[in-house]
Amino acid sequence: MKVAFQMDPLGPVDINADSTFRLAEEAQARGHSLYYYTPDKLAYDRGRVIARGHALTVRRVQGDHFELGEEQVLDLADLDVIWLRQDPPFDMFYITTTHLLERLRDTTLVLNDPFWVRNFPEKLMILDFPDLMPATAIARDLETIREFKAEFGDVILKPLYGNGGAGVFLLKKEDRNLSSLHEMFTGFSREPLIVQQYLPQISQGDKRVILVDGEPVGAINRLPAAGETRSNMHVGGRPEPCALTERDREICAAIGPKLRDHGQVFVGSDVIGTYLTEINVTSPTGIQELERFNGVNVAQRIWEETEARLI
Repeated sequence: MKVAFQMDPLGPVDINADSTFRLAEEAQARGHSLYYYTPDKLAYDRGRVIARGHALTVRRVQGDHFELGEEQVLDLADLDVIWLRQDPPFDMFYITTTHLLERLRDTTLVLNDPFWVRNFPEKLMILDFPDLMPATAIARDLETIREFKAEFGDVILKPLYGNGGAGVFLLKKEDRNLSSLHEMFTGFSREPLIVQQYLPQISQGDKRVILVDGEPVGAINRLPAAGETRSNMHVGGRPEPCALTERDREICAAIGPKLRDHGQVFVGSDVIGTYLTEINVTSPTGIQELERFNGVNVAQRIWEETEARLI
């Protein structure tokens, strides 16, 4: 098959952690032809969805982990599979790429399905499962956030469309910085904020559960670094092996059918204690860590599912 990856620049990729690199490596091992382009090279031109990209070869040598062919104009309708793998922020630039990729629905398999990526933002999809999530409010209005904090005391405040732990704040009951943080966030963005009840169980880690076509295939635990509330690996969180609990399986049984029915093949759900906190459909990570810890080749399972959709 001809397979393209729409992703951020390849140069800084950590080949021992990046899930997109592992997907590309597995695809190459299965004999597929690889192509690569960054989202700013995606375009609509007189009826065609195109991208200025390159043929791609990957190898597991850090610093020399890829080779690109000459730049060429790729007619994306001629490809078999496109993986939508750029990281958020989930802004209008990101959303526009999903609109363009959606135009390929009759010719090319785009994963995860861009229509539902657009309509399943990580921190909003969980609102469909209120019995699984911690107490949550989404608001730009300061009074709504202030009243929520007054009720729950310790809260987490973060941008609704952020990623990688950026802009996440723990506000303790006695903290007086809410108004200042609200001024800062609303000063540079028109987006709402999300505020959630603080879960002390975060000290034991934030579990990333990997689902393939709606089925859980394993999990890793991410422990916050010393002095940190955030467990994201982008900000120093340390992955460790863990097993799926009965509660994890209950959560996956609840969310899995919706993911499967809406073309979300590779998903990472986040669980703190017994609560679902996010459902990541844009560019989830964790498959390399799961493979190292538990021997589960998630990339292989993802490609088996992908190939089955094209038979």
